[in-house]
Amino acid sequence: MEVIGLLIKKIIKWAGLFILSLNLRESNDVFRRAIIRTFFEPELIKMDYHKSSAKHPLIKDDGLAVENVLHLFFDVVTGNDYPDGDEWFSVEYLIPHNLKLPDSLKGPDYFTTITLSEGKYFWRHRELIRFKYGKSKKLTEALEFINKRYRELIKALEDSSVANHLK
Repeated sequence: MEVIGLLIKKIIKWAGLFILSLNLRESNDVFRRAIIRTFFEPELIKMDYHKSSAKHPLIKDDGLAVENVLHLFFDVVTGNDYPDGDEWFSVEYLIPHNLKLPDSLKGPDYFTTITLSEGKYFWRHRELIRFKYGKSKKLTEALEFINKRYRELIKALEDSSVANHLK
């Protein structure tokens, strides 16, 4: 047995093949990340999203964006909080700028802050996404929701003229 951090993993070498034993949390992370990489990201790219130049302060993976105003990141860790964690992940829509938003765009329906160092902050909106219900997969419905919410948030930013300051 090999101890990695606080997790114990069994690695079995058999005929040159390595088999890694993962706990449930780790296997759910791998599963969610695979669904995102093989379905959600390619489908969003087909919908005019591109790799984001922004870096998220808490999520290490790259994000996507249509306009360089609002950036979309997938949070695979959040699903670990649910008993059926293989069915959930969070999407985080990020404005990676330290700017003032009108009060109409603040709050859980729109944007809350991520506090950074030295008094800086970013704005984010989080959505919990369930992409699988029981035995059936609802990937297309989840994809449509992610895109629809992105478009709604962009429109709200444009209507408040915040987007004009970021372009």
